[in-house]
Amino acid sequence: MIPTPVRSALRRAATAALGAALLALTPLCAHAQDYPSRPIRIIVPFAPGGSADVFGRVIAQRLQESMGQNVIVDNRPGAGSVIGTDAVAKSAPDGYTLLLMSNTHTVNESLIPNKPFQLMRDFVPIAPINYSDLVLVAKAGAPFNTLGELIKVAKAKPGGMSYASSGPGTPYHMAGELFKAMAGVSIVHIPYKGSAGARSDVLGGQLEMMFDAIPTMTEHIKSGKVKAIATTGKARASALPDVPTLAEAGVPGYEATIWLGLMAPKGTPPAVVTRLNAELSKITSNPEVRRAWGAQGTTPMTMGVDEFTRYMNDDIKKWARIVKISGATPE
Repeated sequence: MIPTPVRSALRRAATAALGAALLALTPLCAHAQDYPSRPIRIIVPFAPGGSADVFGRVIAQRLQESMGQNVIVDNRPGAGSVIGTDAVAKSAPDGYTLLLMSNTHTVNESLIPNKPFQLMRDFVPIAPINYSDLVLVAKAGAPFNTLGELIKVAKAKPGGMSYASSGPGTPYHMAGELFKAMAGVSIVHIPYKGSAGARSDVLGGQLEMMFDAIPTMTEHIKSGKVKAIATTGKARASALPDVPTLAEAGVPGYEATIWLGLMAPKGTPPAVVTRLNAELSKITSNPEVRRAWGAQGTTPMTMGVDEFTRYMNDDIKKWARIVKISGATPE
């Protein structure tokens, strides 16, 4: 039998240990309950003017309205999204610094293996935002009007044409590399530091073509500043119903999209991640948002945290296969 003084000492020790454990949990619980109590920063690791920047600002405004705190967009472009992404990876995991990411990030897991971070090791998925098909456009003076004619010209002069992209690993780059591999053509890739510069040079006639997000290029197509050659989805885009898909215009099985999502540094409290997922889901489920984005050729995406995590893991595997097949390099 344990002597009474010993039993009392053990009880006091157990009570103290329990109290310490509860005290350690208190900041996390309070943090989740009070979140957000100060401005939130969303780092967009891409240049202003592109799809990620545009929709990042829409999301920031909507989150600001629903969460009652300022949500600031901070563009940190460079190194194919690596610079801005690394800044988030090194931020405090408290829910106040978030990453606006795209499938550039899932591509980079195989395209740029020696990054200072690993996506699924150093970040936690929050929620997807949307996806959009791309459109292959050519400068107004290009000597072709259809995909078949483009392929014919490219095969007649291997390496004689070039296409612009917003940088290595971006959906615009990978759409081009996939096209080259599937169509059997040699076209030189000219990477830019952002989609705005690439778009400007195609509009100005300095480069022959580029793949771009439909919402950002539709106006230029309708005004005749560029030629719409084909879109990249499984079906024709609602915003460009007269433009064929690459699959129906001569490259069977072709498909490429750009999708966006939100992530946080690893270690961010689960309650905060759950709260952010719920807020994003409200935005992407909003009928007004769905109508507005649909008219632009963009489809909202709504997933729980676990489903989005599986989606990202599958996308990393998919792009690893495409990177290998296409022979794409970070250049």
